Amino acid sequence: MKNQLKVLRAMRDWSQADLGERLDVSRQAVNAIETGKYDPSLPLAFKIARLFGRPIEEIFDDEFSGGKDDR
Repeated sequence: MKNQLKVLRAMRDWSQADLGERLDVSRQAVNAIETGKYDPSLPLAFKIARLFGRPIEEIFDDEFSGGKDDR
């Protein structure tokens, strides 16, 4: 899953370790999310969105949606 986590983190001048502390996850987990190797759980995604004051959809991009209505 593509995401804006690295950009948002850099805007606040936080290291991966700094962000990990704020989210109660490891620096390695932050790195894995940023590089798309790991998708965060829904509770963690909500926690990230709250921390940055943005909607989840603005941070995480579901690359499979392709703009189609999934109904």
